Amino acid sequence: MALEFLNPESLGPRPRGYSNGVLGTGRILCIAGQIGWDEQERLVSGELAPQFRRALWNLREVLRAAGGDPSMLARVTIYVVDKRQYLAATKQVGEAWREILGKHFPAMSLVQVADLLEEGALVEVEATAILPLASEQRS
Repeated sequence: MALEFLNPESLGPRPRGYSNGVLGTGRILCIAGQIGWDEQERLVSGELAPQFRRALWNLREVLRAAGGDPSMLARVTIYVVDKRQYLAATKQVGEAWREILGKHFPAMSLVQVADLLEEGALVEVEATAILPLASEQRS
């Protein structure tokens, strides 16, 4: 299983922190939106950066439960309630991304929404990963 990252020159300079497209073959894992709460369903903070870090950690745990790792992420969508908060926290967001998911940058979108279901949640992250077929499993 391998992912092919697509960044056509016709779209301009190579994107920073994401890829324009990802092509792969394998088992598809759809990961529901993860927010910054712990195993007791308590938000870890009232601030965006710590919530984002925990949401990524939760996402990685789902990946691991499926036998995957961050290199198998093909697509990530980030929902925020305030894009200005996100932009103000980009340094911490980038640090959390690299610490938890490494230097892997799948196709990504960031969407500002009016609100999230859980009271106090500032960010939600959902993803699609492509895992190896059973015949390609790593030994």
